[in-house]
Amino acid sequence: MLPDGTIVAADLWKRFRADPSRQSLRARASNVKRHMRGRGRRGWRWALQDVDVRIEPGESIGLVGINGSGKSTLLKILARVMYPYAGNVDVVGRTGALIEVRAGIHPELTGRENIHLYGTLLGLPRRMVASRFDEIVEFAQLEDAVDRQVKFYSSGMQMRLGFGVAAFLEPDVLLVDEVLAVGDTGFQQRCIDRMRAMLSEGTTVVFVSHDLASVESISERALWLHGGKVQEDGPVRDVLAAYRQALEHVSELTADNDGIVQLVKARVVASEGDLLRTEEPADVTLVLRSSQPAAGRVCIGCSEGPASPIFLLRHDIHLPDDGEVEAHCHIEHLPLPRGRYFLWVGVFLARGELLGWQPAAHFDVAGPDLDMGPPGIGRLSPVHVAASWQVGER
Repeated sequence: MLPDGTIVAADLWKRFRADPSRQSLRARASNVKRHMRGRGRRGWRWALQDVDVRIEPGESIGLVGINGSGKSTLLKILARVMYPYAGNVDVVGRTGALIEVRAGIHPELTGRENIHLYGTLLGLPRRMVASRFDEIVEFAQLEDAVDRQVKFYSSGMQMRLGFGVAAFLEPDVLLVDEVLAVGDTGFQQRCIDRMRAMLSEGTTVVFVSHDLASVESISERALWLHGGKVQEDGPVRDVLAAYRQALEHVSELTADNDGIVQLVKARVVASEGDLLRTEEPADVTLVLRSSQPAAGRVCIGCSEGPASPIFLLRHDIHLPDDGEVEAHCHIEHLPLPRGRYFLWVGVFLARGELLGWQPAAHFDVAGPDLDMGPPGIGRLSPVHVAASWQVGER
């Protein structure tokens, strides 16, 4: 008998058939001819292919991947609102799920009625639901709207109500999809804090998000899905590092270098010619070519893969007619911990761009890790800041 909070999924397969689209009479006639010849079968698309995952009680796992990779499909199967084509799923204990903004919320009922209804569906006694009612309402910030029908709530209010009832009615497993993006920054942080508190109480958390910083701050393990298959499964930092590199590679392939300004060369090296190291000098060299005279601002940023940089540097630049310019940037103290990073480059005008924001090179840094806070909480900061401390009694 598996303990509450355990999730076991073995050999999962899930497929969908494309919906028929509206067609003209001529197109329909053409389809009939193809069917008569035996060549008109609609194909199936596999959303999940042979997925195996086991999650232990109290474990936090982040699901990452590009849109269409199968993350939400897997979450819906775990929540039992969708069934696999093949394979076995076992989710032990009460499950709280926030997969869509309105999931589990009846629009004709009030917020108060929805809270009691959700608790009943989880199999909780009315007395237990009533004891948590005030906490849910306070967390969702719905004191003035709890007796109003939910159909009159905004999307943000509905999401706050949904997360509140899913997270405060003591589930053994909490499943959370990207819906947290609907809320404002303050509420997102409160949701993250609540999930951490649930982890400390032994709740199993499965979290789907494109916000990799949030995934890393909550999860101790990550599962990367690509094309419905498990690409990697392991410690959150290792999996996210591989995923970020894949994102950067895709960005390199799609980078546009056909404008007024082209990037000829980019490199990042240590000033002493050795390995790049944390808090030691580094040099960035760019070679830019322009097809006509231009003046703009060159920007360089270092990221862990996606286009959002950890830090950004910029400098005004003048480009000649049909010539090349070499730009050199010296960084006295490289504020990056150990890992692989990517240099992004762009040249911008006050309005518009001469060279679109694009990845230009990758580099490795040797140095200390900025790893763990409390157990179950990953790295909270992507930069290294040298500092000295003095602590004494007052």
